[in-house]
Amino acid sequence: MNTTPPTEAQDRPARLTVGVVGAGRVGPALAASLQLAGHRPVAVSGVSDASVRRAAALLPDVPVVCPAEVLRRAELVLLTVPDDALPGLVAGLAETGSVRPGQLLVHTSGRFGTAVLDPATRAGALPLALHPAMTFTGTRVDVQRLAGCSFGVTAPEPLRMAAEALVIEMGGEPEWIEEAARPLYHAALAIGANHLVTLVAQAMELLREAGVGAPDRMLGPLLGAALDNALRSGDAALTGPVARGDAGTVAAHVAELRKHAPQSVAGYLAMARTTADRALAHGLLKPALAEDLLDVLANVGDGTGAGGAPPPGDHPEEGGHPEEGDR
Repeated sequence: MNTTPPTEAQDRPARLTVGVVGAGRVGPALAASLQLAGHRPVAVSGVSDASVRRAAALLPDVPVVCPAEVLRRAELVLLTVPDDALPGLVAGLAETGSVRPGQLLVHTSGRFGTAVLDPATRAGALPLALHPAMTFTGTRVDVQRLAGCSFGVTAPEPLRMAAEALVIEMGGEPEWIEEAARPLYHAALAIGANHLVTLVAQAMELLREAGVGAPDRMLGPLLGAALDNALRSGDAALTGPVARGDAGTVAAHVAELRKHAPQSVAGYLAMARTTADRALAHGLLKPALAEDLLDVLANVGDGTGAGGAPPPGDHPEEGGHPEEGDR
């Protein structure tokens, strides 16, 4: 993607001065994206060496100052700090008189809506919650990835158009989230993205243990297809031994994990139970096979049934030949 600002953005006067409080992976990227749209970053705060380097790379020539000075210089302030630090930061800025009436105060937390900005709102700030549903690297590639990225947006009704305009200027697509729904919204994203990273990293470790020389190359096409199928078809995309009701295979998996990666057993069992429940609810797993599978999962959970043989009561005739099932 070409990151050179369009001619009209370069030639017209900057519309808002932009400041960043918290030069983590998100803030500098959003400010750089706003700069491409014609706004003017004027200040950034960062404490660690990594933050200062990140700010210098994405926002060259923008001075690094304290948070209060960022608010003094900027009309639009991005508060891009960890979720747990945000309430204290906002309260502190309001108590010290750093917030100016009419100042746009934007946080990027997925968990919070605009209520967390209430101390600043009472001081006259205009509160916006703009959460990019994207994983960030802290490099310029993040600016490119914002194109088409959804933002979870919460704002007072009078500021709705302003919030939408800022998201669109960054190349994103606004998705309105009610204040009370923010924690659930954020939990869903954490399951879908953060936990995915953990699962993939764990899968690569296990493949290396099994002797695979390039786990990333092996997993890439498989994971790409699985993600595409899941986004298109939801639970109907489920395949594999749990969805097929292969209780013996699941037991064998757990037995091997106990030997080679015991720390992964709890996660495997939790995901297998959840997968079995969803497959059963959507008619993908036959009840008779589900009963045997859930028995195995209960037994291996307490360490009594992690053998590789199919459990008593298996009904292969109900599931068809193993090669006929989806894998």
